[in-house]
Amino acid sequence: MTGKAKPKKHTAKELAAKIDAATTNRGGGKAGVADRSGKEKGGHAKLECPLCKVTAPDMKSMQIHHDARHPKIPFDDSKLNNLHATVAPEASQPKPGVRGSLKK
Repeated sequence: MTGKAKPKKHTAKELAAKIDAATTNRGGGKAGVADRSGKEKGGHAKLECPLCKVTAPDMKSMQIHHDARHPKIPFDDSKLNNLHATVAPEASQPKPGVRGSLKK
């Protein structure tokens, strides 16, 4: 028997949140390496730092990285490597980070 304020069963919202967390691809771990690197299918990483080869999804993130890691060198956006321009995404592969679930 439980106390007054404790529910006896899990709520539908809690169960749905657990299912969503278990079945949705969030792009982390080994499965998301290709998405983060931007090598195979033009993933999330669009820009690459020419100094240290770190990738970033957009110009704002790359500027934050540059200010934090390379403060003595002036930021020049023309020297950045655009990974999406060099790698064309294939239509046969799913879009990065949007695959969905294999457990349904």
